[in-house]
Amino acid sequence: MGERRKNSIGRRTWRVGISIVLGLTLGVTSVSGQASNSVTMKATKVKDKVYIEADAFEQMTGSKGMYDAKTKTYRYAPNDIPAIVKKVSPSVVSIIGKHRDAEDNSDNWLAHGTGVVVRQDGWIVTNAHVISELVHPLVVTPNGKSYPVTKWFADEESDLAIAKIAVTGLQPVSFVQPDAALQVGESVVALGTPVSFTLRNSATTGIISGTDRAVESSYKLIQTDAAINPGNSGGPLVNMKGEVVGINSMKFAAVGIENMGFAIPADTVKMAVQHFFKFGKIMRASLGVEMEESWAAYVGLPSDDPIKVTTVQSTSAKKAGIAAGDVLYSINGKSVKTIVDVHEALKLKLPGQPVKLMMQSGGDLVARTVTLTEEKPVKNSEEQQSIEVAD
Repeated sequence: MGERRKNSIGRRTWRVGISIVLGLTLGVTSVSGQASNSVTMKATKVKDKVYIEADAFEQMTGSKGMYDAKTKTYRYAPNDIPAIVKKVSPSVVSIIGKHRDAEDNSDNWLAHGTGVVVRQDGWIVTNAHVISELVHPLVVTPNGKSYPVTKWFADEESDLAIAKIAVTGLQPVSFVQPDAALQVGESVVALGTPVSFTLRNSATTGIISGTDRAVESSYKLIQTDAAINPGNSGGPLVNMKGEVVGINSMKFAAVGIENMGFAIPADTVKMAVQHFFKFGKIMRASLGVEMEESWAAYVGLPSDDPIKVTTVQSTSAKKAGIAAGDVLYSINGKSVKTIVDVHEALKLKLPGQPVKLMMQSGGDLVARTVTLTEEKPVKNSEEQQSIEVAD
């Protein structure tokens, strides 16, 4: 069955007749759909009527309206799925190349995935498992033009990567704001290149089926029932305002399982992109200890069991008084019960920054302050890669 997840790098390894499909295809040859979040807008009350500002309404819905001075009317067309696809499609690209495990030099071993424009000067975000598995990858833009990838950075643990092509004038996507809470049941659209490269610019629809999922990932994922097939990896999951809420990454595949896809949330994507541009890799912060979560937490049962420290690695953690056998309850006041919770709590932190821990040591509840260290990849791992392609 596999090992219970240990340490801050480990991943879920148990299986119950389920396959995790990474969406890299290897081939031979409306407003009503939005979440019902409470929104505050500027308004003016005149007698018994309340008037809201049109621009605030448009910002909330992601659509545009028009005021007619002659008729003194405001015409508004809510976003529908065709409008969302039309808005976002210019920022969605396809990525194709020969699979690095190709058995011969023929063109029968092509593989492909999807990407999303994040900068107008040719930078694209995609999945690490897409770009790192291709030899001499090409990016095909929505207008049908193709460009070789000249440089890329990838991080296997987050399954995120950015790639550069020599072109300007691309249309970057808009990501959802960090404080925008996703709602289960909210309508979404998935865009990408499923199964065959001839199916570029395909769209599927569904809802957000769940949030805060932890499946084969060090960070939390978004669950959706929008169809995500091999080749969709790296493509956007978009809300009804045309904002990217996540990057499609994988799905469950097994007999009797339907429509269980997963996307990497926008806040994780933006963190990774910022790190790639600034550091050339994800500068992942660590508490400097190895930890083990409870069996109940691992399998998803409700549990208040804390995380147990198994090994103290860094000098900083030792100086803070942390010892093997201690248990961890919170980081900077935020409760943590799983290894994924720890990763999320440290996601926006950098090595060298201090964090406050609430722990139990020797039967006593104690507060510790520890300086974060850089989490090192496993020896000989290809977890983080930076490639500049020769001409």
